[in-house]
Order: sequence, then C-alpha cells, then structure tokens
Amino acid sequence: MLKLKAVLEELELAIGELAGATGISRAAMSGICNHNRWPVKGQQSLKQRITDYLKEKGASASTLATLFETASAPTKAKNAETHKELEMLLRKQPLYQQTRKHFQLFADPFGELTGADQVFDTPDVAYIRAALAQTLTSERFLAIVGESGAGKSTLRRDLIDRISREQRPVIVCEPYVLGLEDNDVKGKTLKAPDIASAIIRTINPQAKLRLSAEARYNQLHRELKESRRAGNRHILVIEEAHCLSIPTLKHLKRFYELEDGFNRLLSIVLIGQPELAQKLAENKPEVREVVQRIELATLEPLDRHLEQYLAHRLALVNKKPADLLEKGALDALRTKLTVPARNRNAQPVSLLYPLAVGNQITAAMNLAADIGAPKITADVINAV
Repeated sequence: MLKLKAVLEELELAIGELAGATGISRAAMSGICNHNRWPVKGQQSLKQRITDYLKEKGASASTLATLFETASAPTKAKNAETHKELEMLLRKQPLYQQTRKHFQLFADPFGELTGADQVFDTPDVAYIRAALAQTLTSERFLAIVGESGAGKSTLRRDLIDRISREQRPVIVCEPYVLGLEDNDVKGKTLKAPDIASAIIRTINPQAKLRLSAEARYNQLHRELKESRRAGNRHILVIEEAHCLSIPTLKHLKRFYELEDGFNRLLSIVLIGQPELAQKLAENKPEVREVVQRIELATLEPLDRHLEQYLAHRLALVNKKPADLLEKGALDALRTKLTVPARNRNAQPVSLLYPLAVGNQITAAMNLAADIGAPKITADVINAV
C-alpha cells in the first residue's frame, strides 16, 4: 500500500474523486493506492497529475515528496508487544456481594465518582483541573491526552459539575461523537460544519440553521458574539478527539480565533488518547498552525502516587490500604502492570492508570474472598 492512500484519508478525499480528477478509472486508482499497480504507459505524467491535484487540496510539500513510497506495515514483533500489553489489562470487574461482606465494605471503592471532592489530585490532574478552571474566565485551546482509563472523562465531568455547582454563566457544547472516526471508511468524520451546527444549537436551540457554509459560519459568529455580550462564555468540548481528522484539527484553530474586538469567543478542549498527541506532533508540518496555539497536557500513570491513590479511594469507604492489602501486594501490582523495556535504550511502560488499578484490586479482592484469605497478598495479585 502506498502512502498516497493515507494522504487521501487525511485530506478526506475519496479514491474515486482522485481518479476522476486525474482522468483514470476508480479501479485503476485503487490498484495504485492499494497495490502499487501502475498503468504501463504514462506513469510519470499520472504521478505529476496526482501530485498537482493533492497540492491544490492542501497537501504539504513534505507530504507530496513521499506520496509514492510504500507505507510500512507494523512488524510482527510490534504487534506481539501490543498484544502483550493488552493482555495485562483486565476487563471491568464487578465487586461481588460476598466480597463486600468479607472485607466489610458498604460500597465499591473503585466505583463511579459522585463528587468533585472524590477526584484524586496527582500533579498532572491538579494542573489540568486548574487549566480547565481557567476556561471559565478566559479562552483556552487545550488538548488533554491520556491512555484509556487515565481519568480524562472524570476531568470533563469535574468541569461540568463545577460550572453547575458555582452557577457560572458558561455554555458548554459537546458534539456527539458516536461512530466518530478520522476517515469515512471506518466510521463518520466530524467536520467543521457539524461543529458549527452543534455550537449554534447549544447556544440557541430555536435557531434555524443556514444552508450554505458561508451563511452558517456567519450565523455561528453572530450567535457567539450576542451570547458573549449577554455575559456568557463558551467552551467546546470534544471527547474521543484522537479520532478527529487532520483537516478538522486545522479548522478548530479557526474556531478558536473567532473574536469580538479583543475578546475571543470560544474555548476549545480536546480529550483523547495518545494518538491525539501523535497527530499534534511538532514535526508534522500539516498541523504546525494548530501546534503553535494548542496547549497539550498529558495524564501520566500513577506510579509514585499509587499508595496515595489507593488510600484516597479506600478512604471513601472508610478503609485503609493496610485493612485490605498485605505488605508486598503493591509491589506485585506495580510489577504486574509494568511492561519491561523492549530494548536496551527503551524505558519500561507503566500501565498504572486508575481504571487498570481499580480492576486489578477488585479482581484480587474477589479472589481473596473466594479462597478465604483475610487480605490481598502478592500471590493473589499474581493469580488474577
């Protein structure tokens, strides 16, 4: 497969569209993209037509230079390593009734949080909470990145709860991301007109959306200005932002630049997995205008904060770590949720994220109750 195919997906162009623009059949263009199969005659002129067309559509010079190179496939070793990491993470674990009786728990210490006071503040979390709080008084362009189960959605809920609790004049727009993917082959892309529509409907549910793109963007700007002059601030929050396409990420920068005099009108908060950070990498020229304006904040594993995290969560059910865990159990948990370094120059990969830790401890509690062990030992941790 050529890198050309990935470029088409990034630019949201169909193979048939490129085929029509360059004067060959869709089947022939599909053969080029997927199998590097070129017509016998006119190969160089066809490459030039493809390059010219994609340049017209906004592809960068560095992208155009590698269009016809073969895309590297993930190696078997890399796939095996990824599979090994995934194997270490348990599915969602329920806390059984007999386990609650065994450990005298009145509630699940790793259940859903119900208040802002229950959020555990690592330095990363405290910083991101402070950055999100600033969106209530000034406009920010922020990307929150973390692995699955790192606590990203908890921080979003914390922000929404704070707005409600403090009765802030802040309007939060959260476009639906059901089925969201970064290309229309795997799912549905979220485009700039969709985002504009979502913001307009959130600010003014009775508004009749204008049909043309120009009229709709004008309508969006007008609604934002009128709402801001009425005393409101606006925050656009997009979950699963790692599934946004590169063009949409670039368009968001233009949403952020909407203003009324010296006042920006919209804060933007993107929430996604590490793939979002990869899309916003500094060495990607196609997103340089976004990278220069967006603040990237990463949720790191618990690591040295593991003991404090467990103490915090168990305190919610009036317990201490020593009530449930034997000495050495936490060391076993650290070892179990750490992937050894893949080579001499690499660092071990920690999977000590809140969700993974909660699932492991819950499974260990269930097993300890099942075998009649008074506390969780290192052997119990290793057995789940």
